[in-house]
Amino acid sequence: MNIDHLEAFMYVVHLESVHKAAEALYLSQPTVTARIKTLERDLEIELFLRNGRSLTISEEGKAFIPYAEQIIGTYQQGKKRLKKEDNPDEIVIGANIITSQYFIPFALPFLKKANPQLRFKFHSATNDVLLDKLLQKQVDIAFMKDVTHRGIQKLELLNNSVRLVVYPGHSFQSQENLSVQQLASEPLVFFECGAFDWNRIHKLFEMANVNPRIEFLVDHLEVAKSIILSGNGIGFLPYLCMKDELERGSLIEVDVSHILQINQHIFATHLNNGFMYPELWNDILRSVKEFEKERDLSFI
Repeated sequence: MNIDHLEAFMYVVHLESVHKAAEALYLSQPTVTARIKTLERDLEIELFLRNGRSLTISEEGKAFIPYAEQIIGTYQQGKKRLKKEDNPDEIVIGANIITSQYFIPFALPFLKKANPQLRFKFHSATNDVLLDKLLQKQVDIAFMKDVTHRGIQKLELLNNSVRLVVYPGHSFQSQENLSVQQLASEPLVFFECGAFDWNRIHKLFEMANVNPRIEFLVDHLEVAKSIILSGNGIGFLPYLCMKDELERGSLIEVDVSHILQINQHIFATHLNNGFMYPELWNDILRSVKEFEKERDLSFI
């Protein structure tokens, strides 16, 4: 048994494909298959059940996963510790687009200040791409929307719920219990996005059998926000993109929880074998607290 055989096994487990595992490891498929078969001979068990070209992990294979993860994790930690001091450990962080634009510029300097010995590398990508990079070990930790995969662990970090906002002085600012009909009568700025949560806003008007006045249909959050700031419409926006404006009072949140609630969160996501730097993990949690504290301080 060697570490290469264990890594081949875990790549197939995480990516659920010998082909994808081979691509991620820059190996041929026969090489990956041979490594897994060698590991099976060493362990004297079948890690996968074979049916033609398809592989399904066996019960013994499932039971072996945490041990393989522990061995690989220990090896990687030892390898990092033995590096020369003039070659700093590199932490690769990934984030989806909205988190990249509004949280990461705060978080990265915070993390670097707390961990001057580390070098930080950053990737911005969609949630699907981030999950793939995470599974292929191209990023150490990813800030992204909620995803489900047996190869990852996640922790809810940031509230990014979608909220209705208006410009100061709008009649909705002091009005309670708004109706769908009232919303539909106002010029709306709609941020076009394929996510299911955004489609719920369309569904809100559809169920009430009213046609909203969508006068601006845009695919960029800053454009949508700027139109609302200029007083030319109102709209639903995710919290992270307008946190500063809400703090300054240049945008006003209107409570519509009685007719619509869209709770979205950003999760810190990493592989099941754990995050390599527990100290950094604590600093990530602290960075979130400091980021959120800014709004509280603005009212003191």
